[in-house]
Amino acid sequence: MNDIYQIILQPQITEKSTVLREANKYAFVVNRAATKPQIRRAAEELFDLQGDIVKIHTMRVRGKPKGKMSRYQRGRKVHWKKAILTLREGATIQAFEMI
Repeated sequence: MNDIYQIILQPQITEKSTVLREANKYAFVVNRAATKPQIRRAAEELFDLQGDIVKIHTMRVRGKPKGKMSRYQRGRKVHWKKAILTLREGATIQAFEMI
């Protein structure tokens, strides 16, 4: 996975992630196979954050069951991975300022 657009898939815009932005933390949906060093490199290159990332927390989110109530016709949403980047004090991601 060398392409940064295959590592960081999209920002996660939720009420909780908006509150986290006040603490200089930004949430992203990332590739399930991406490691923390790959996420750090992709974020630094994509958002021009050389040396501004302090911590990276990653978590794997299980997909919720969806569909009819019969257990035989039940489906499931896709599992995904979330990364929360903590930036140093005073650093921001300009793309999030427009949202």
